[in-house]
Amino acid sequence: MSEPETVEGLLRRHAPQVLGALVRRYGHFDAAEDAVQEALVAAARQWPESGTPANPRGWLIRVASRRLTDQLRADEARARREETATRLEPRETRAAPSDDDTLTLLFLCCDPSLAPAARVALTLRAVGGLTTAEIARAHLVPEATIAQRISRAKAKLRDHRFRPPGPDDRDARLATVLQVLYLIFNEGYTATSGPALYRADLAREAIRLTRAVRRLLPSEATVTGLLALMLLTEARSDARTGPHGELIPLDEQDRTRWDRAAIEEGTALVEEALTEGPPGPYQLQAAIAALHDEARRVEDTDWPQILALYDVLVADWPHPMAELGRVVAVAMVHGPEAGLTELTTLEPSLKDHHRLSAVRAHLLERTGDRAAAREAYYQAARLTLSLPERHYLRTKAARLAE
Repeated sequence: MSEPETVEGLLRRHAPQVLGALVRRYGHFDAAEDAVQEALVAAARQWPESGTPANPRGWLIRVASRRLTDQLRADEARARREETATRLEPRETRAAPSDDDTLTLLFLCCDPSLAPAARVALTLRAVGGLTTAEIARAHLVPEATIAQRISRAKAKLRDHRFRPPGPDDRDARLATVLQVLYLIFNEGYTATSGPALYRADLAREAIRLTRAVRRLLPSEATVTGLLALMLLTEARSDARTGPHGELIPLDEQDRTRWDRAAIEEGTALVEEALTEGPPGPYQLQAAIAALHDEARRVEDTDWPQILALYDVLVADWPHPMAELGRVVAVAMVHGPEAGLTELTTLEPSLKDHHRLSAVRAHLLERTGDRAAAREAYYQAARLTLSLPERHYLRTKAARLAE
């Protein structure tokens, strides 16, 4: 029998759905977000004492709706909005509407009137529940930059009502939605900070929403590819941590603990996605993940094929993290010295990222330069904000010292 969900978990899970419901019904994104925050605070105070209501989501929508209509009545345009606010008096919410309010919120935040970077930042904040600092780390930019993007986006959407994507903006909105879902999943699968390596709530919510998008667009190869990538990656989650939450790298994992059902589903999806048109970044990354998952032993991994896929990926969709993955593949095919040579080209874009130092340490260790590898492990440990990663890197360094 599963453990009962905590109040904090309930609030995190329902917050995007409640915000989506209010925005769909009333518009006024910024005011709706404030009202939802007030409802969440009220729930955090009341539920531990009085008990969780039978319909937590309905409770939150009802309280947030009342807060929002109160705000609308008190607005400077009260005379103009009074009739609307009265007509929009909240209804009792006993059951979830047929459409997914979180999905509605996703497409609202990806409004074409917003700059692409602002769409991503706002959606990660409103839908993913990520902090400004977490979003900044995911984008490798200063936190102040992300805060400014979110503020401007909210101001621009202040009086917007939700408008379903039309034929002219559908592709642009969909691309942003998928990018956001991918970033939410990544933050869940490998948290950029904090005591836990894995945030199951974020990873599973990203998968759930991606499944919902695929139900809407079953023949869209990019959506199918992204879902495949998530499933093939998530399949390894149980083997990634030890009994005390410690990090276990891919080449040391007990592969019998991998979720074979998820691997089979993900593999079938990536094969389907690759037949639906020219491969995009999600399909290529999913194909790489499938090659890892299909190897029953580390030595069975098809590294030449993985390198070939990375070559296509970074040629058409260059990204520092994809290029770092390619460096690892180069080292596995051509040796650690070749990997170290390739690594120097990434220093300008990743000089302060712990993963660059971690890969360098691993490759130096393989060459036999234990002193340099130890220092690189310590450097990576100093740069990461993830406690499990920091512990793992320091442990690697200490073992080299011995």
